[in-house]
Amino acid sequence: MSEKYLIIGATGSMGSSLAEQLKNSGKEIHLVGRDANKAKALSEQLNCNYTVLDVLENGFIEKLKSEINEIKGLAYCVGSIDLKPFRMVNENDFIKCMQLNLFPAIEIIKGYQETLKKNNGSIVLFSTVAAQKGFTNHSIIASTKAAIEGLTVSLAAEFAPNIRVNCIAPSLTNSKIAEPMLKNKVLAEGIAKAHPLKRLGEGKDSASLAKFLITDESSWMTGQIIAVDGGRSKLS
Repeated sequence: MSEKYLIIGATGSMGSSLAEQLKNSGKEIHLVGRDANKAKALSEQLNCNYTVLDVLENGFIEKLKSEINEIKGLAYCVGSIDLKPFRMVNENDFIKCMQLNLFPAIEIIKGYQETLKKNNGSIVLFSTVAAQKGFTNHSIIASTKAAIEGLTVSLAAEFAPNIRVNCIAPSLTNSKIAEPMLKNKVLAEGIAKAHPLKRLGEGKDSASLAKFLITDESSWMTGQIIAVDGGRSKLS
């Protein structure tokens, strides 16, 4: 049985922390990122294999499967923050968001479905607190991530009992994609205070749960959408 864990978006805040935590627990990992320098540096730090790949490229799944075919777990850590007033939203905004957040995840899951089934594997996807708690200007990303949540529960039912599928829904996290928002210190402090725990998330917060969900530590969990959001979805 293969015990290799595939991390898509491995150079991001959550992906890199997940990679480190899995490696430190003795797991074999394979990193996937679109930034060659960052992917190489992380792979050297963790002593693991990696693939430089952009999930927006045509034929990306064939390239990926040519480099790694057998896996035990899959984490799709790719994401975006697409904010715009609804009056300014157009169809292409939704398509572009889904082309990054949803469609590649579907192709990767289809590509690795058989090996995950054979290895009684696990899939971890990422949503957002905004999919279930309404925020102004979030119609694009909230709709797209809500689709991820729908995909999670549908596949969990379809793939049981051989493959488990779970989803993490974080709130705003210190990360590269959040930099445009967080560089405004007043805005960042205001958002932090909107959380009952009075701080923004860190990559390790969601990665710790992802490590649990992607390994056999969570062997009796599937179809779950779990918030890692400082209490924002339930308490504020």
